[in-house]
Amino acid sequence: MRGSSAQKMKLTSYDDLFGGDGQASGEAVTSVPIRELHPFKGHPFRVLDDEKMQETVESVKKYGILVPGIVRSCPGGGYEVVSGHRRWRACELAGLDEMPVIIRELDDDESTVIMVDSNIQREDILPSEKAKAYKMKYEALRHQGSKGVKSTADEVGEAAGESGRTVQRYIRLAELIQGLIGYVDGNKISLAAGEKLSYLRKEEQAWVSETMGASGTALSMAQAGQLRSLSEAGELTADKVYKILGQKQGVDRGVTISLKKVRGYFPPAYTNRQIEEVLYTLLEKWKQEKESEGWADAEDTV
Repeated sequence: MRGSSAQKMKLTSYDDLFGGDGQASGEAVTSVPIRELHPFKGHPFRVLDDEKMQETVESVKKYGILVPGIVRSCPGGGYEVVSGHRRWRACELAGLDEMPVIIRELDDDESTVIMVDSNIQREDILPSEKAKAYKMKYEALRHQGSKGVKSTADEVGEAAGESGRTVQRYIRLAELIQGLIGYVDGNKISLAAGEKLSYLRKEEQAWVSETMGASGTALSMAQAGQLRSLSEAGELTADKVYKILGQKQGVDRGVTISLKKVRGYFPPAYTNRQIEEVLYTLLEKWKQEKESEGWADAEDTV
């Protein structure tokens, strides 16, 4: 540790740190200043100031950090946190100046594997977090020389007790646009259905996301299969997306308008709400004109 404030102690075994789950013994624990810690690049897991965090803060105030974090030195100074982001945040909220850590010499792939494995068994992990984490670990293992898609996926899932097939599905979720991955997190799209949607082009995914947002409905596995089949055949359109998603609850499947196309008629500064107000105003004017002419004529113009 750089600086006179560092305090080191030798542990008799790794069990003292991790309750028997470790792989080494006698590692030195060093107290480093909080200001010298930096987050892991691309860290996929949320660190929330929620009720659980508050409980952790109270525990830290009372007992201190019982399980040191794992860090590695940063080229520009300080330390990158590999494992212990929640403990780091708890130390900050508890008003501590230092945090006990184990400093290891790790390359990017080794750090990624440790980072994912130390977080993946948490109960509150979102599908989107798993998708990013599994993809990161998968790529790290491949860099390390793991061979074969199936064997690598199985290895990725070992720490979480999940099959290679499940891991592959989560990794596919990383190909979804933000709107759709949000629906997976919100249980409106299942993992299996999300995997099918991940093969759609980004524009097609946007149609699905916009239609789900407008209708407020969930998406079934059968619907996801229909959408993928049409996409692979090059036949998927925004109108077909609307019709397929409308089948579930028998909603009126009339006309869907692409927001992207509509925006081309408005100044860039216009908000979605302003655009909506203009459209309703124009539609109301059109309706009044058609009512004065008779709705039969209006139907002929559609």
